[in-house]
Amino acid sequence: MGADKTHKFTDEEALLHDFTMSPRDNNRAKGESLRASMPHELHAGWKAPANRPDPISIIEESNEGRLAQLTPLRYGRMAQSPFTFYRGSAALMALDLGGLKSTKIMVQACGDCHLLNFGAFATPERNIVFDINDFDETLPAPWEWDLKRLAVSFVLSARENGLKAKFASQAAETVVRAYRTKMNEFSKKSILDIWYERVDFQSVIERTTDERLQKHRKDRLKKELKRTIQDYYFPKFAEASGGNYSLKDNPPTMFHMSGSEGKKFRSEIEKAFELYKESLQEDKRRLVNRYQLADVAVKVVGIGSVGTLCAVALMLGRDTEPLLLQIKEARPSVLQAYVGKSSFENQGQRVVEGQRIIQSASDIFLGWTKFDDGRHFYVRQLRDTKVKPDPELWEGPQTLEIAEVMGNVLARAHARSGDAAFISGYLGTDTSFDAAVTDFALNYADQTERDHALLAAAIKSGRIKAQDELIDE
Repeated sequence: MGADKTHKFTDEEALLHDFTMSPRDNNRAKGESLRASMPHELHAGWKAPANRPDPISIIEESNEGRLAQLTPLRYGRMAQSPFTFYRGSAALMALDLGGLKSTKIMVQACGDCHLLNFGAFATPERNIVFDINDFDETLPAPWEWDLKRLAVSFVLSARENGLKAKFASQAAETVVRAYRTKMNEFSKKSILDIWYERVDFQSVIERTTDERLQKHRKDRLKKELKRTIQDYYFPKFAEASGGNYSLKDNPPTMFHMSGSEGKKFRSEIEKAFELYKESLQEDKRRLVNRYQLADVAVKVVGIGSVGTLCAVALMLGRDTEPLLLQIKEARPSVLQAYVGKSSFENQGQRVVEGQRIIQSASDIFLGWTKFDDGRHFYVRQLRDTKVKPDPELWEGPQTLEIAEVMGNVLARAHARSGDAAFISGYLGTDTSFDAAVTDFALNYADQTERDHALLAAAIKSGRIKAQDELIDE
């Protein structure tokens, strides 16, 4: 298994769909026949190739173009545990996956499909759904890459929670089995039925067998529904001064650029907003035009995104009615080196279009823009009734329950963009694929722990500087 970056997918390989009118049984048969050249057993195991680059060097390379003063914060967040290291090292796993033999059955991949990139949020109709919610790395890619990354994240989460080894293994296996069985269901459904499919968060709560965890999720949802922009987030993030409103500074995670740099940034944001509006549908453009930009500040989020330029814009309508928008830098996907460039010139558009394909319902304010210096961005609402996963509360049985949910959600996401019959035909109905990917997940989790230890050693030796700080999404 080598980390060979030379392979590029041909145009024929990169197609998301079979556009012929062939019966779905034919595509299922194509999937079944693929097993002869790509047997399930090839997905098992992981051993770092002799020519695998130094993991710390890969992470250092991914800092290129980021805000240099925030690099220590990124390292500090990654250093907390193997799981947080994993969250911040999507580029490293992309390199490892890109060197493996793949099915070449393409879907619109999430690209960074770990368990904390799932969650509940409000749809435009104000229903609460459970879905994938991060798309910075989205790109057409082999479906199994997302599935493997998700399975590994469950192994690392189970280990971080101190669960027995059997639960780490069973969690990975549950993710894969749920994906396989759900994909089989989708292979028999109509295109539109798949497109309309969604997972209601209330059903996730109701299926939670642990009473304590079920109550926690009910309370979290109730709390988020009460946390409106007007009554909660506006007072939390903004303050009045001299009749004007501005965002509160909370360095190092929220701050204004000062002096001439701040004036230039504000000017760039104002021009970028006009371009952003052009990316919206006419009705959404009219909606945004009812607000005016009051203030903008830099906000540091996540782990993998630390150092990329992310800002919060405070928009005000009449009677100081607030809207908070996040403007987030979009760089080329970490998958690009292995599957080719996006068909979209603007990386923000790549993220937005990928999100619309993958999600069952997307934010009405989604759009994209750019700065004069060539940096690309996408725009979305900030903190609109979002409920994050709660892995710190998962015991063994609860880990398996949510693993099944996420496996189902990922299958639905892939079935929207890929060929469910083709994928299902390859997966089959026995458990050989489940076992193979579980074996991979366990071995790759070991690799992540070794890579995390290298980061800790690099910090201790002074090779890199890390700043301790609690993660603020």
